[in-house]
Amino acid sequence: MNSILTPGMRVRHPKMPEWGVGQVQSNIAGKITVNFPEAGKVVIESSRVDLLPVFDAQ
Repeated sequence: MNSILTPGMRVRHPKMPEWGVGQVQSNIAGKITVNFPEAGKVVIESSRVDLLPVFDAQ
């Protein structure tokens, strides 16, 4: 699922809901950089975490 994530898409981390809805900054070679409102910029290894796309961020 992570392979479809592109810059600008909104996502949630399934194990860190307190981070809020983040915005994908990049998705390169299995590393996804996401800017979360409560955690800042986080680099996620896509083989370890399946981020959840958010289509209606409120």
